[in-house]
Amino acid sequence: MSEQARAAVVAALIELARSADVRDRADAGHGLAAFAERVDAREVLASLVLDADDTFVTVVTAEALLRRKDVAGLGIVAASFAGADGTQSEWIGTALNDVYGVFADERDAAIRICSTLTCDPDAEIKRGATELISLLNRIDPILRPM
Repeated sequence: MSEQARAAVVAALIELARSADVRDRADAGHGLAAFAERVDAREVLASLVLDADDTFVTVVTAEALLRRKDVAGLGIVAASFAGADGTQSEWIGTALNDVYGVFADERDAAIRICSTLTCDPDAEIKRGATELISLLNRIDPILRPM
């Protein structure tokens, strides 16, 4: 896909994220997660993880970001987690369990990524990553390497 086409997709998803309809915002979060490395998508993704009106948007967006299993996705979730209220924190925790509750090696890789993020210059990412490590350590995955 060309850079111009990618920019157009991100712009359309950002517009969708402004919708009053919860389903539109959840779809925007799910779709934008594929572009989490883009600066123009990061701020919108963080706002969707912390959607003030509906936790469905929170969990869908957080799961999509976590399923990337990379620094970009976990970094946005960590920064969002640092600013989350109690209900949002619970739903982000649910997303963590859903994504990392099956394979121990994937959970362990997420802990390593979060450990790297604890050295990030952004204080929210650093604090959120530390808190995510604590939550990840409490997850007891179903499948472990033999």
